[in-house]
Amino acid sequence: MIKMINVNKYFGDLHVLKNLNLEVAEGEKLVIIGPSGSGKSTAVRCMNFLEEPTSGEVYINGEKITGRNRTRIVRDTTSMVFQQFNLYPHMSVLKNLTLAPMKLQHKSKKEAEELACHYLDVVGLRDKAHVYPATLSGGQQQRIAIARALCAQTKIILFDEPTSALDPETIQEVLDVMIKLAGENITMVVVTHEMGFARQVADRIVFMDDGQIIEEGKPEHFFTNPEHERVKQFLSKIIR
Repeated sequence: MIKMINVNKYFGDLHVLKNLNLEVAEGEKLVIIGPSGSGKSTAVRCMNFLEEPTSGEVYINGEKITGRNRTRIVRDTTSMVFQQFNLYPHMSVLKNLTLAPMKLQHKSKKEAEELACHYLDVVGLRDKAHVYPATLSGGQQQRIAIARALCAQTKIILFDEPTSALDPETIQEVLDVMIKLAGENITMVVVTHEMGFARQVADRIVFMDDGQIIEEGKPEHFFTNPEHERVKQFLSKIIR
């Protein structure tokens, strides 16, 4: 579903991604971990062209999206859940969820609202359809943001540290929704520091440092017998 070939990304003189090569299979749950500043978020943002690679190639569902008009391909195949919730504060939850299906997918208001209510049920917030985002906790807002991504009905959902802005007490409610989604046939790429989630959900874990993939493997390998010393060092500091 996603293929990155020799992707480089510069911000001025800063070389953030260094010849990154990565493939994500259909239905795979890929978790990207690593220290802050390692390029994790930039890698995910390059997957759907929120950031344009300086060089290299990116393919989504077999179609090359670098060096061409890729808006339609990206919009039709990928959704993203951000660190911040990015909900429209002047719109109700229901309107936040129906806006894109009506504007971009040309669904009727009735169709869009039925879709929104279905995914509000999925994230356990059907009763919040007519309230405004400011009345919700951070965890509830992030669950709404996940429902919004689901309303796009794309094959790929990208998560960029979706719990990093949350109060510790609300992190688990968001992770529970993501664990539930992992049982569906959705391709998920998740940047996270939540190691328990990674261990439970990931089909494969990628460790990044200094703009490169240092090691990758299944969770059982990663958490019991990592090979690279940098990975061992990182895990020893965050797993007690």
